[in-house]
Amino acid sequence: MFAIVRTGGKQYRVAVGAQLTVERIAADVGAEVALDEVLAIDAEGQNRIGKPTVAGAQVRAKVMAQPRGAKVIVFKKKRRKNYRRKRGHRQELTVLKITEIRCGA
Repeated sequence: MFAIVRTGGKQYRVAVGAQLTVERIAADVGAEVALDEVLAIDAEGQNRIGKPTVAGAQVRAKVMAQPRGAKVIVFKKKRRKNYRRKRGHRQELTVLKITEIRCGA
């Protein structure tokens, strides 16, 4: 059994027991979160595709950690113009462990 969920503007294929890293979700470590934007579910060979989401379906997950991603350096330069800008960025992430997939009605 697996589901396709959307969070943080991206889509993920999840199964019970799987761990995935998504963009930051406002929740404490150890908290239970519900992902309501379920786009599709495959349960024992029966496929349910949402239009755009599957009605009543829900994926429950536990927040395992709230890390930050690797640093990305953004360096801009225009030659011969003495223009140089260096900026860094670290994406805030959430590690989820999928505990349950509910098919809905």
